[in-house]
Amino acid sequence: MSNKLYKGTLTNIVLKLLHENGRMYGYEITKKTKSQTNEGFTVTEGALYTTLHKLEAEEVLEVEFEIVDGRTRKYYKLSEKGEKEAVLKIEELKEFIANLSSFLTPKIA
Repeated sequence: MSNKLYKGTLTNIVLKLLHENGRMYGYEITKKTKSQTNEGFTVTEGALYTTLHKLEAEEVLEVEFEIVDGRTRKYYKLSEKGEKEAVLKIEELKEFIANLSSFLTPKIA
């Protein structure tokens, strides 16, 4: 499947993952996205970090740094504003999927 279909939902996907998992680092987000979609959706680093930086600038995400195996790892988690935004975006995504599903499901007359 083309990743282009997912492009407009990457923010929603990131918010949902952080809402469900608490704090995560970038590579962890890409792995989780890939595994939850049975490798149907691969998030590129460029797209992911662009989205994460945008959400951080909007104060939707907070950042924590931790030393892991001698290297600094950057973790992202939802801010208070982000928690509210995540709930709204998840509902928005569910509504979008329901509408798209009803469009794709043939109506029997």
